[in-house]
Amino acid sequence: MLKNHLKIALRNLWKHKAFSLINILGLTVGMSACLLIGLYVHFELSYDNFHSKAHRIYRLVTDVKTPSETLELDVTTWAFAPGMKNDFPEVEAFTRINTARFNIRKDNIMLKEEKALYADSSLFKVFDFQLLNGNPSQALKEPLSIVLTEKTARKYFGNADPIGQILFLSADTLAATVTGVMKDIPENSQIKADMFISMSTFTQKINKRLDENWGDFGVTSYLLLKTGSSAQSLQMKLPAFLENHAGEMFRKSHVLYILSLEPLKQVYLHSSRGGAEKGSAANIYIFSAVAIFILLIACINFINLSTARSAERAKEVGIRKSFGAGKMLLARQFLIESLSVSILAFLLSLPFSSALIPWFNGLAGKAISKGLLENPLFVSGLFITSVVIGLLAGIYPAVVLSSFEPVTVLKGRFTSGLKGVVLRKSLVTIQFSISIILIIATLVVYTQMTFMRERDLGFSKEQMLIINSEGDVNRHVFQQTLDGLTGIQSTATSSSIPGGAFDGAYSEIENKNGDFQVAHLGLYLVDFNYMPQYKLKMAAGRMFSKDFRTDSTEAMIVNEAAVKLLGYSSPLDAVGKKFKQWGHEGKIIGVMKDFHFVSLHETIKPLTMRIDPAGSNLISVKIGGNNIKETLDIIESKWKLLVPNRPFNYYFADEFFDRQYRSEEGFEKLFFNFAMLAIFISCLGLLGLASHSTIQRTREIGVRKVLGASTGNIVGLLSKDFLVLVVLAFIIASPLAFFCMDKWLQNFAYKTNIQWWIFAVAAILSVAIAFGTISYLSIRAALTNPVKSLKAE
Repeated sequence: MLKNHLKIALRNLWKHKAFSLINILGLTVGMSACLLIGLYVHFELSYDNFHSKAHRIYRLVTDVKTPSETLELDVTTWAFAPGMKNDFPEVEAFTRINTARFNIRKDNIMLKEEKALYADSSLFKVFDFQLLNGNPSQALKEPLSIVLTEKTARKYFGNADPIGQILFLSADTLAATVTGVMKDIPENSQIKADMFISMSTFTQKINKRLDENWGDFGVTSYLLLKTGSSAQSLQMKLPAFLENHAGEMFRKSHVLYILSLEPLKQVYLHSSRGGAEKGSAANIYIFSAVAIFILLIACINFINLSTARSAERAKEVGIRKSFGAGKMLLARQFLIESLSVSILAFLLSLPFSSALIPWFNGLAGKAISKGLLENPLFVSGLFITSVVIGLLAGIYPAVVLSSFEPVTVLKGRFTSGLKGVVLRKSLVTIQFSISIILIIATLVVYTQMTFMRERDLGFSKEQMLIINSEGDVNRHVFQQTLDGLTGIQSTATSSSIPGGAFDGAYSEIENKNGDFQVAHLGLYLVDFNYMPQYKLKMAAGRMFSKDFRTDSTEAMIVNEAAVKLLGYSSPLDAVGKKFKQWGHEGKIIGVMKDFHFVSLHETIKPLTMRIDPAGSNLISVKIGGNNIKETLDIIESKWKLLVPNRPFNYYFADEFFDRQYRSEEGFEKLFFNFAMLAIFISCLGLLGLASHSTIQRTREIGVRKVLGASTGNIVGLLSKDFLVLVVLAFIIASPLAFFCMDKWLQNFAYKTNIQWWIFAVAAILSVAIAFGTISYLSIRAALTNPVKSLKAE
């Protein structure tokens, strides 16, 4: 019996090839898109899940309260984590991680390692980074110990055993021993490194007594709690812990520290603080909704076309019933036909999705998946979904058609029921409402990204080459050598550039009441050329000048945000006020206009600048627009001559700043592509329904043509019903889209408004897409010879 059902199903599919193709193609594309988005969502949700003790690992974070503001930091001081391990039995272990950048030499080869981290010896006890060679408890214990990833070990040592081999850090200064080789860190890890260097290297060789420092922030701390210990209970003990160890220091400096524990699994998506790598829970929700929307649109197509064709099967049902076929037999036939289409679409979606995975990884900017076999649960889930879709699409024909009276349908009195028409129109409206929501969302995302790319940042970053001298003693000689060379307009040095990390400085500045106000302010250490080269503008006062001898030791420039923090109503009022900062005292000589030294996700924070060549390791080189390669060659030759112990590495300021928006740009590309897929699937369904409607009205079209109806009249007649549904869909979709995208824009401190023209464009596009989809069929029907149409009837 099953064989007979399948044979009939295949015959019907072949008989109606156009409808079958639309159904199968729409479902295949929908399932493939759903599968790819599912892989992305699963990947984002899986960050750090590979750690077996992840449910017991917490990141220790700090709120620093000053009389001026509260700073929410993702780092701690160096003494916090060791102190907690000593004081609280709930803490099984801790590990601290800090950025390490070294020029590493092996034999005559010198490489700059950007992805290196200092880590405590307990790293492998807290986290499940798999050590392939070496002792996990000893590998990072001694100073000058290094653990390499497999990839890095091959880079330095090829196929030779690296254990016990020597690598020189900072050229020839520190001889470090390779004590372990670990498996390459998974992509879905917040902690990423090509090598780990023992923390004792930093705290005993480079910056001694750092472990006892309760006031110097800068290290990321993780705690592993013992099984059964409560993080909430431990957190309640932390104020007393801080008071006991550093209360007197806090009172003297007029600051208050508040420690909190963040579950490791929530840090990537849900923490409001910074971190080595951050995801977006909002984007996860949006992509999940898009996946559901795409699959829903494909299902609507399938159901609509299945119900639309039900009237064509009425006589078939009547004949079958007259030969004794029962309701169950007929219902089973329709369900099997529907299941055949959905399962076939599922089978086609597997190779289609697999082929798209490399493209999808490139679009996402991450290695989301290497293949579907990595995620068998998704494949199983999609198969179950395809079965459910097949059952849902087959229920209507199965129930309705199997209940027809054979006498009625064989006499030709059967017409498609009102309920079926209402169902199809409702589904088309839902379908286009989703498509219009996606069109509006795509336009909002595009306008926000354009706003971010084109907004005046308040500084110049074009043609600015950045070289990190890493404090080399010859850096100022190198800089002076570049001045005046062909193709180089100017040079400057600083401790940071816009978009990069910068120091936070404990500061005391005279406020509007004449009191010294304590604040933790951002700090750029610069030279005299920095502000003119970056074209920073002044709101009051003056820039640093070599004409004033005290500018190099006793002068400070603040931004407008700092002026507001100090309570001054005008930037001019802050000029001449006294300051104390990091052992320096002097006066504010000027107020610079606010500029975006961090991304547009954040509001502009208070910032200070002081002259300090000793702390300015970044060399900014403004180069001309012509012969950039030749200019780079000249700069490199000067570097190799004057700084031979360091590799020549550089980047451009504009690319460096714009990399803050890589995740948004990836989101924009992914969203656009999947929105286009959703619209394509909607058009497929509309094409199928328009084709069915045209066939059903063949006789009517012929009569109207005989009575003098023009081609335009016929096209309008056939298009009107569908366009009315699209307009209704726009009315439903617009407020929903506005609400959702307004929520999304809240993630940006500086954002564009949702303009009225976005909705106008969405309305025009949706009508144009719908009309374009059905116009071909309408025009072809209108141009058909009415004699043929009437003869066919």
